[in-house]
Amino acid sequence: MHYPVLLRESLEFLAIRPGGTYLDCTAGLGGHTGAIAARLESGRVIAADRDSDSLEMARRNTAAHAQRILFRHAAFSGLRAALQELGIERVDGLVADLGVSRFQLTEPSRGFSLMQEGPVDMRMDRTQGQTAADLVNYLPERALSDLIFRLGEERRARSIARAIVRARPIRSTAHLAQVIERVAHRTGRIHPATRTFMALRIAVNEELTELESLLEAVPELVRPGGRAVVITFMSIEDRIVKHAFRALAGEGRATILTKHVVTPADEEIRENPASRSAKLRALEMR
Repeated sequence: MHYPVLLRESLEFLAIRPGGTYLDCTAGLGGHTGAIAARLESGRVIAADRDSDSLEMARRNTAAHAQRILFRHAAFSGLRAALQELGIERVDGLVADLGVSRFQLTEPSRGFSLMQEGPVDMRMDRTQGQTAADLVNYLPERALSDLIFRLGEERRARSIARAIVRARPIRSTAHLAQVIERVAHRTGRIHPATRTFMALRIAVNEELTELESLLEAVPELVRPGGRAVVITFMSIEDRIVKHAFRALAGEGRATILTKHVVTPADEEIRENPASRSAKLRALEMR
């Protein structure tokens, strides 16, 4: 079962018009895309994602609305070019859900899961070169430690990096998780390797750089009166979005619609525990 996170809230903030043009920057498995398309009449939604496997699944999952959806394989930094190719100047609204999809997390061959045996890959776009294996097996210990601390906000980064370097070559995701667990013992429900895996994924996919590219492009992607909705799952991402939105508002280019960050209701968390760390922010362009 696919649960698009904060779906009702996203649709409310987008204020979808039946004839509007919308951009789902992270089509994933098609949850937000399909829900937007279902509310359109003469309008259309561009479904973009850097993961071609996810795009194909989204295409199948939204087949009932195929006539209103245009699919594009693109990272955030390629969205302006994607719209230009379609002859679209700006959209009436965009949504970006920065979470990793359940498909990516549960497919062992993608290398995102610390609970299953798989290659240490973690690439969203498998046409790119660098994998997480390149980082864990070749980065100097200090650089690896800094990466884990900065991107994963992991307090035990030094001991984890030291253990990884001593265990090289890291052969699989299960091997990596075991190495980390030996030095960073479990203290609660969260596996001790979670933050390290997150940091590696962010680094491999240059996720923060891509996010900044998206936020810088919002004024060029969204027309005046149009809206942007961004859903984050990590504090480091939420801070970037918050500061970018405040900067646009401070420059008089946008109005922030979310005075306080929006989080999932208890009912949604019970139905989909993975949504518990989600945070939504929205703005309207002037």
